[in-house]
Amino acid sequence: MIASTAKIHPSSVIEDGAVIGENATVGPFCHVGPNAVLGEDVELLSHVVVIGRTTVGKGTKIFPSAVIGGDSQSVHHSALNTTLVIGENCTIREGVTMNTGTVEHGGTTVIGDNNLFLANSHVAHDCRLGNNIILSNNVMLAGHVIVDDRAILGGGSAVHQFTRIGRQAFIGGLSAVSYDVIPYGMLNGNPGLLSGLNVVGMTRAGIDRATIHAVRRAYKQIFEGPESIRANATAIRQEYLDCAPALEILDFIAAESDRALSSPNRGNRG
Repeated sequence: MIASTAKIHPSSVIEDGAVIGENATVGPFCHVGPNAVLGEDVELLSHVVVIGRTTVGKGTKIFPSAVIGGDSQSVHHSALNTTLVIGENCTIREGVTMNTGTVEHGGTTVIGDNNLFLANSHVAHDCRLGNNIILSNNVMLAGHVIVDDRAILGGGSAVHQFTRIGRQAFIGGLSAVSYDVIPYGMLNGNPGLLSGLNVVGMTRAGIDRATIHAVRRAYKQIFEGPESIRANATAIRQEYLDCAPALEILDFIAAESDRALSSPNRGNRG
């Protein structure tokens, strides 16, 4: 179904079954598959491929040579009824690739709202991304990665499968992210090590100085304390019940995960 207000260039292929929303624009030489849904005001500039069971949210703009909704690149992928859901007002730049999920792991790759994906970045199967995230050029997310709101990943960084990246974390360019990164954490290098807190991002988010100082103190207690990371985090919890960002870090550390925790010390993974 193609809305009457949609604009479709005559050189593009829209397969039977595709849904094109009100005021959507499909530029020249695009291909929209039979199970794709483009929401209201979505724009495909040119040479864009949207295939698979893919839903693109209102106002999202996709630039040339992006391939959205391709099958998982997992060798175990069964290619049955898996999906990709992209939220509203995302910007997906040139050459970006995003894959659908796998049946074996829930079947859905989820992208939130207001995210920016710079050229040639990749979101693999079963990833779950929040809102207001930036993936810089050539960032690679392996399968099952979770990225929380407002995280920023620098150019060329690579994230190991099943890794979690906490809210408002900052990943330096060319970093290798092999282990979970706490909320507000900064990680750099290969192998990636924590280098402190994303204080600039916290300030821009409106977190006051006193709270930032409290989170810094908690960070030091967690990663420089006498026990393991998780034991240190458990020991200080009562001290930070009135500090929401610190509690967010402590909850992140306490949560179950397939990966260890990134730390400032290569030998200490929690």
